[in-house]
Amino acid sequence: MKKQRIVLGIPVEQGSGNVYADLGYSDSETMLVKARLAAKIAEIIERRGLTQTTTAQILGLTQPKVSAILKGRFRGISEHRLLECLTRLGRDVHIVVKPTPKNRPHGRLKLSVA
Repeated sequence: MKKQRIVLGIPVEQGSGNVYADLGYSDSETMLVKARLAAKIAEIIERRGLTQTTTAQILGLTQPKVSAILKGRFRGISEHRLLECLTRLGRDVHIVVKPTPKNRPHGRLKLSVA
């Protein structure tokens, strides 16, 4: 059950930390990972002052595809492709696979960005 409280007379429900899960997406973990990868890509592009056209050349994508990623429309792009974008932007990507704790029946997908 979600926690609910009243703020200034308005009922407020505490989110889970994953907006996609809160909205009922079945692939919410994947969507959150993609969103965080896209946010990191956008941060690097902004920090480097790259145009979308230059970014597209670096990433091997079209400018409209870069625009879509930056607007959060990444449904047609795999996590692998987003990770590849990060490596092309000069970032190392380290993937760790480890056993699930005994108190959880299934593993989960988690992303840590440095």
